[in-house]
Amino acid sequence: MLATGAAGGAGTFSNIKGVYGSGTALGAVAAGEGATAVLALVLLGLTMLGQSSPAVVRLGLWLLPAAAAVMAAMAADGAGRTVIYAVTPMGMCVAAEGMAFLARRIVVHTDGRDAEAEHRAAAVVRALAYHRARAANHPDMRTRKSSERTSWRLARRIGTGDASLGTRLLDVQRERVTDGADAALADMFGTAVTPERHAVTAPVTPALSPAPEPHTDPAAATAEVEAVTGSRDGEDTQVTSTMPEAEDESVVVVVTAVTLDEVAAVTGVPTPRPAEALSDAQLVVVLRHLRYSADPPLSYRQAVTAFRDGGFVGGEQRVRKAWGALMSQEESTP
Repeated sequence: MLATGAAGGAGTFSNIKGVYGSGTALGAVAAGEGATAVLALVLLGLTMLGQSSPAVVRLGLWLLPAAAAVMAAMAADGAGRTVIYAVTPMGMCVAAEGMAFLARRIVVHTDGRDAEAEHRAAAVVRALAYHRARAANHPDMRTRKSSERTSWRLARRIGTGDASLGTRLLDVQRERVTDGADAALADMFGTAVTPERHAVTAPVTPALSPAPEPHTDPAAATAEVEAVTGSRDGEDTQVTSTMPEAEDESVVVVVTAVTLDEVAAVTGVPTPRPAEALSDAQLVVVLRHLRYSADPPLSYRQAVTAFRDGGFVGGEQRVRKAWGALMSQEESTP
C-alpha cells in the first residue's frame, strides 16, 4: 500500500514537471498526495486507538487526490495522456483507504468492537429517537408526517455494518436450530416407556347377604335380628353369625391416575407449584408427571406445552436439560 501511494506521487510529479516545472510539480504532489498521506496517518492512528474518524478526514481522502487528478489532467496534451494523468493520483487515495480498512478490521478482530459501526449506529438511534418524539408530539401535522416517514427510513439502517450484532443473531439462530433438531430427533428416536403402575391393596368390607323380607311376627323378627347380630349362650360362649363368609377379604385396585404430589413424594422432593421457581429435580418431576398423564406418553413439545399451560416456570434451557435427564433415566431403567 505504501508502494502504491509512493508510485502515484512519483507519477504525478513526473507528469506535472514536464509542463509546469519542478517547483510546481513538487507543490502539486505536496497538496495532493502529501496531504492525503497526512490524512491517512490520522485515520490510521484514530482507528488503532479504537475511535471513530471525523467526516472531514474521510472526505479529504477523496477530495485531495481528486483535485490532484484534475490538475494533472489539465497538464496533459492529448486524450490518452489526460486519462492517464487523471488516474495516477488516485493511487494514493486507494492506499490510504486500504490501510485504514485493514487497521479497522484488525482492531475489530482484536478488541471485538468496531468504532465506526458503533458511531454510525449511535447517530442513527439518536436521529430515530428525535424523529419519533417529533412525530408524536409536534404541533404541526405536516412535520409529524415528515418525521414519521423519516423514522421508518432510519429504522432500516439500524444494525447495518454491525459485526457483533450479526454474530449474536447468528448465535441465537444456531441455538434455535439446534433446539429444533434436538426435539425432532427426540420425537423420532425416543423410546416410549410404559410407566410403572402402582398396585395398592385396599381392605374391602365383605358383601352382606340380601336383607330379609320384613316379617309381621315380632318373635320371628327378633330371632332374625339375633341370628344376624349374634348372641352369647348361658355359658358365655360366642355364638357364630349366620352371615356368609366372603371368598376373598381384599381386592387389588390399579391406580391409573397418579397425582403430582405422589410423584414428588416418591422422588423425595417438595411438591412443585405453578408460578414458583423450581429446582432441577422438581422440573424432572413435573415433566415426568406430564409425560405419563396420557397414553401414549407425551412428546417433548406436547410436554412443554402442557408445562407452560399449567403455569409452571422454567427457562427453555433448563426445561430441555431436565427432559434429557428424564430420557436418560428411562433408557437406563430395565
